[in-house]
Amino acid sequence: MAGVLTLIFIISCLNLLLSHRCSSHPLCTNFRAPFTSKTPLSFCQYNGSICCNATEDLKLRNQFKSMNVSVSACASVLKSILCSRCDQFSAELYRIDSAQRTVPVLCNSSISTSSSQSQAKVDYCAEVWDKCHNVSIINSPFALQAKGGIQINSTSKLTELWQSKGAFCDEFGGASDDGATCFTGGPILLNSSENISPPSGICLEKIGKGSYLDMVAHPEGSNRVFLSKQAGKLWLATVPEQGSGEILGIDEPNSFLDLTDKVHADAALGLLGIAFHPNFQQNGRFFASFNCDKVRWPGCSGRCSCNSDVGCDPSNLSSDNGAQPCQYHSVITEFTANSTTLNLSLVTQIRPVEVRRILTMGLPFTSQHGGQILFGPKDRYLYIMMGDGGGSGDPYNFSQNKRSLLGKIMRLT
Repeated sequence: MAGVLTLIFIISCLNLLLSHRCSSHPLCTNFRAPFTSKTPLSFCQYNGSICCNATEDLKLRNQFKSMNVSVSACASVLKSILCSRCDQFSAELYRIDSAQRTVPVLCNSSISTSSSQSQAKVDYCAEVWDKCHNVSIINSPFALQAKGGIQINSTSKLTELWQSKGAFCDEFGGASDDGATCFTGGPILLNSSENISPPSGICLEKIGKGSYLDMVAHPEGSNRVFLSKQAGKLWLATVPEQGSGEILGIDEPNSFLDLTDKVHADAALGLLGIAFHPNFQQNGRFFASFNCDKVRWPGCSGRCSCNSDVGCDPSNLSSDNGAQPCQYHSVITEFTANSTTLNLSLVTQIRPVEVRRILTMGLPFTSQHGGQILFGPKDRYLYIMMGDGGGSGDPYNFSQNKRSLLGKIMRLT
């Protein structure tokens, strides 16, 4: 489900950036925002706000060399076309919202008066044909696009695939109309009078891979965050600066916190929430919300949430996904960092000590447990969110029952 939500947000971002052609916005073909490189690229002549790092620049260089183009004029335009992926407007050049392309849209002679490009009147598509139509190219990007992106590992000429310049430009040419960009052989430049305003809404920048359930800002207020997984581990990570092109800094083999000896992880069970005390820097206190299995961990012992106080008889409950009623528990507990370092900002790994058990409650079913915990930004109280305990349609009406803690948001004062 998380993957679906991510995809929806990315598509929404693309719609914001690309659906209104009258307003061109920088965006890379990998859905990331352009960045300013700390070192200049050695192959592609792009600087300032770009979409390629040194590794990608080297990959383009190797791709260019593998083409083994002997005619210098053709080699020059092919290099420019490959390097167009480094342009800050490469998402529009490659029309990533509509089709898969291996070649950017090449400007042709059909120019709209509404074009926002200062150099868009160049018929670059015709220039590419004139310089390359009779040149042998190994693994030509033009042939690759014609074959639907399938690697063909062969040598071809443009004239072997397209009978004329017109046919070639029908496939690869395009106009810069209504603000849409097309490629003219170099970095895209907009008219100086064009006022680029940021798109409304939220756009995402991909900074790493991984499946994490929760993210909590470091109490010190820096660009560091804590990331947790259901299995029971928590990592300290560094978030790169926006637009830097760098990835999330995280040391996967060495977790900040390991509660796997206590946590029972399953489809809807595991480490569900982490909250750091507002004064964590001084007192080292933090709170964890997780599920445990009383069969596996002796510390997993609490009253079943299906009890006489709420009008529920646990003997009437049947097993759920192989688990007995209230075999799994929701636990809210307070830990201390147990660090010998006085400055907790320097701590990268802790051995926690449980100092207070706030709640241990048996769960009637194996799903819908909630589990998020947060400190209020103003009142500084701890809020605990509990699900209704599972079962189709909350069969025991735990959420509506004021005597039950299930289906509630509780505040610890």
